[in-house]
Amino acid sequence: MATTAAPPGAKPEQRGGFNLIGPGLVVAATGVGAADLVATVIAGQKFGYALLWAVIVGCILKIALVEGAGRYSLATGRTIYEGWRSLGRWTSWYFAPYIVIWGFVYGAAAMAGTGIPLNALFPGLSVAWWGVISGLVGAALVLLSRYAVFEKVCAALVGLMFVVMVLAAAFTVPNLPDLVKGLVPTIPSGGLVNLLSVAGGVGGTITLAAYGYWIREKGWNTDRHMRLMRVDNTVAYVVTGIFVIATLIVGAELLYSSTQSVAGGEKGLLQLSDVLAERYGAAVGTLFLVGFWAAAMSSLIGVWNGVSMMFADFAGDALGQPEDHPDRQARGKWYVAYVLWLTFPPMIMMFLGEPVWLILAYGVLGAFFMPFLAVTLLWILNTDRTPALWRNKWLSNILLVICTALFAYLAVQQLVDLVPKVAGWLGL
Repeated sequence: MATTAAPPGAKPEQRGGFNLIGPGLVVAATGVGAADLVATVIAGQKFGYALLWAVIVGCILKIALVEGAGRYSLATGRTIYEGWRSLGRWTSWYFAPYIVIWGFVYGAAAMAGTGIPLNALFPGLSVAWWGVISGLVGAALVLLSRYAVFEKVCAALVGLMFVVMVLAAAFTVPNLPDLVKGLVPTIPSGGLVNLLSVAGGVGGTITLAAYGYWIREKGWNTDRHMRLMRVDNTVAYVVTGIFVIATLIVGAELLYSSTQSVAGGEKGLLQLSDVLAERYGAAVGTLFLVGFWAAAMSSLIGVWNGVSMMFADFAGDALGQPEDHPDRQARGKWYVAYVLWLTFPPMIMMFLGEPVWLILAYGVLGAFFMPFLAVTLLWILNTDRTPALWRNKWLSNILLVICTALFAYLAVQQLVDLVPKVAGWLGL
């Protein structure tokens, strides 16, 4: 596809206003799920405000990653998958098993993540059945509605989870002097892994790469939209940063100061809602569960939409279909197929448990995605695959190199953590 750069002398689009902001909120909301909330709460529980600065660093790094993906799409008119393919077939050899296995395992995890708070709010149905209902609702939304409706639903869920978490933080009455001290970079004893998890977990994995597809759906398709894309991305991660800081405040004020703790995984958020209810009343605990559900549901529908577009692009390319073929677009044949893959096969895991080999493959392939994204962005944004005007400047390169190092370290940690699990599965 030819570059979509504006003709010489054309002025960039000057329209502004919050009505134009949207895809960034979608990618940020999709990336902040229940697991991220638990990781941040636990960081606050263990170290108080000491890792607050890492949240800000994490937001800056994600801004750089998402901006890179969006800049490539606007500057070239190509999708991020086409950018990967330009680097050689090895990218498809990694991406093909990853997106298929990831979708199956994530589908079950996302549905369970929505089912947990709904079961706590309405215990008449089990977590599994609430998860199934959530998956079906998500599938119906992304299959039957256009992007504008999907974006409004995401924005509503973002608003809900943002307001709930900020209110929860306000209820705890943050210690402002300690909060300010947390802006000074320090690494508390034993806190390196938590620090890297907080910095690396602010807002998304594969959904970061979906940003280019969402801006295309928004109608931003030339480099005249570059400024809008950058404003959209920055505003979204500022909102995400405030949300995650509020989550850290809740962990620091409710748990760190009282030496209470919550478990890992989504059930830790149920424990946190109980703590809020005991201290501030049942209404506050219930409100927190609603925010928990909004965070989980926004992640579900974001993946159902964004990653399905990525799969459609990949499948169409594998079959030799041209870039503008209807089957490679949103709501095309391959898009529908992947939405169904995310929804129905994972229901088996909801009721029958998780296949060991699948979880192992998911962990290994998933560990490498963020380093893969950072390295490939460095590659395509510093070569003639991107027009000279829009190639990386020194700051972008520095941030992407930091991303590569950070996520490579986290990938190694994830693989190390898999070793005892594999040993247990093998009976060693």
